[in-house]
Formats: sequence, C-alpha cells, structure tokens
Amino acid sequence: MIIEYKASANTPAGFRSVYIRAQAEKISEKRVKVLNVLTIDDQLIGGYQSITGAKRQIFNSDYTAKNEIDKIKIISKLFNIE
Repeated sequence: MIIEYKASANTPAGFRSVYIRAQAEKISEKRVKVLNVLTIDDQLIGGYQSITGAKRQIFNSDYTAKNEIDKIKIISKLFNIE
C-alpha cells in the first residue's frame, strides 16, 4: 500500500516538516510499517533538497528517507492511503 504522512527533516535552521509518500505493509489493524520512501515533498529522493529554496532550508533527502524506513505509523494519523 502507498501512504502519505508528515515527518521532520533536519535543516541548518532547525527541523522542518515535510510530506512523505511511501510504500508500506500493514502489520496490524491500526499500524503499518514503512518499507520504502518514494517521494519527499513530491520530489524524488536523491541529493539535497530545499524547502523554500534558501540555503538555510536545505536538507539531505537520502538521509531523511533512510531514517523513515522500518518506522511504524498509526493508520489514523496518515493523510492518504492507496
């Protein structure tokens, strides 16, 4: 299944929220496990991304995606489930 949720990315200006679209598997009635991150803020994973275009908002999308793998998410907190 494909899920969408909000997570945090570490920038030089502090943590900022990003929208993540990921592939997940259902592990119980109320929880899913993230298997693979597809996009962050509707951009493909790879290299550095900036939230607003400013240098102080830049973050490593590979690192952020790697940290999200194997996390358990509660289904009721997700934005979209396909």
